[in-house]
Amino acid sequence: MKTVEKLLAEKLLNICAIKLQPANPFTWASGWNSPIYTDNRRTLSYPEVRSFIKVELCRLILENFPEVDAIAGVATGAIAQGALVADTLGLPYVYVRSAPKDHGLENLIEGDLKPGQKVVVIEDLVSTGGSSIKAVQSIRNAGCEVIGMAAIFTYGFPEAARRFKEADVELVTLSNYNAMLEVAIETNYIAPEYLETLQEWRKDPANWQVDKKI
Repeated sequence: MKTVEKLLAEKLLNICAIKLQPANPFTWASGWNSPIYTDNRRTLSYPEVRSFIKVELCRLILENFPEVDAIAGVATGAIAQGALVADTLGLPYVYVRSAPKDHGLENLIEGDLKPGQKVVVIEDLVSTGGSSIKAVQSIRNAGCEVIGMAAIFTYGFPEAARRFKEADVELVTLSNYNAMLEVAIETNYIAPEYLETLQEWRKDPANWQVDKKI
């Protein structure tokens, strides 16, 4: 029986929410060269995948953070999925902007959080962890307790692990880079000779360069 990690990784690859191009890497907004590009917003267009993620995120939350009072999605990628999770669990919902609005009430958090509430944050993707921890701090500044974060996918960068530890935030995820690589090899999505370069990238993504021999 496949694990949830591998089941979801297969679904993400099948709908091109995850794309692997080790011989023709992408360029991220940060300027990093990357053999992988992830866009989990695509999952919203596929009802079966969307529902699978919603149900499994709810399971993760109930198993790990049963005392949750409210759900918060991180803009923009996790806004919709966070709302689906909150609706399924029957909980209040807010989302956290990356920056305050430049007009009106200039809100950073959209919705109504009550001071003292125990909040679980929903993320679509954890990369370096910077935007995730920024959202956590915004919720804490609003007088609430962040009891954990649940994400669809993580690259598993050491930098992200350090940031979550320093911020004292427990992260649980549905799938991850290692599980995705296993599925990509098992399903012949990539050839075995690409595995080493994909593993090397994750160790030092900021300085990774494509191996011209592959």
